[in-house]
Amino acid sequence: MHFPVSGVDVAWWIPPAVAFCISSVTSMGGVSGAFLLLPFQVSVLGFAGPAVTPTNHLFNVVAIPSGVYRYVREGRMAWPVTWVIIAGTLPGVILGSLARIHLLPDARNFKLFAGCVLLYLGARILYENVFSRSGARDRTRKIEEGFHKSQGRNLQETAGAEKTGESTERVPSVKTVRFDFREVAYTFYGETFRVSTAGLFAITFVVGIIGGTYGIGGGAIIAPFLVALYGLPVYTIAGAALLGTCLTSIVGVLFFALVSPLYKETGLAVSPDWALGLLFGAGGFLGMYVGARLQRYVPARALKILLGVLVTALALRYVAEFFLR
Repeated sequence: MHFPVSGVDVAWWIPPAVAFCISSVTSMGGVSGAFLLLPFQVSVLGFAGPAVTPTNHLFNVVAIPSGVYRYVREGRMAWPVTWVIIAGTLPGVILGSLARIHLLPDARNFKLFAGCVLLYLGARILYENVFSRSGARDRTRKIEEGFHKSQGRNLQETAGAEKTGESTERVPSVKTVRFDFREVAYTFYGETFRVSTAGLFAITFVVGIIGGTYGIGGGAIIAPFLVALYGLPVYTIAGAALLGTCLTSIVGVLFFALVSPLYKETGLAVSPDWALGLLFGAGGFLGMYVGARLQRYVPARALKILLGVLVTALALRYVAEFFLR
């Protein structure tokens, strides 16, 4: 199958199959998987140039809603955290999109900086969950382990309730305690977690710029920040990170689509490849739901190790691109 916008020739079933495999795993940690699709498009499909960024955004727009729906249904959306993520990343993704076109066609130095930050976060997550089993995050670890065990005990009951159409509200839900300009606080599984609103906004703003520049939505970056620096339970932040990624990706797609006529005379393609992006999104839509559905039955430690590996891989790719080009 030929895709005229990107110039890619590939069997129609390969993009959705790849997206399904990636997103069904990454969505458990609050990551859409777009950052893994980007090198696949560039290195395997040969799709390079600014248009690959909005195509990646389009994947997020189509794929993420199914995963978010599942987290909302189970009551595991930390809504105050979600709103701050959206408020910070939306303006950031617009600036990042502008930078991608005008200022950062290569951006080697910027990638090195982002890679070093992500490498620190990934290494910290892996250290705390592979080599260290105690310390400042001990409370969060015990809560997550208790939650995982409770879901394992209720697995058969929940499956039976879904088949008969009964309520499945046996999953401990996230309850908002405080949400103002000073602090975001919520309870989960009997414990309260607090985050500085201003600090979270500042981080998400920077994440939005990076996400807008490289078309990764931001979830691959904000999720490890929430886990490594704030110690928030991974079971509560996955939905928030995904929804923030989805909404900022909508802005990214619209932005590139609207400005594309301005670059028609130059021959620079900045509009997404709609057909390719929709195929990726279709596979991701199914994968996101599967990942969100299975997440609560996977140990939090395993999810954090997965997140650490994904973030470290992204960081190493950024650093390698700096030295190999």
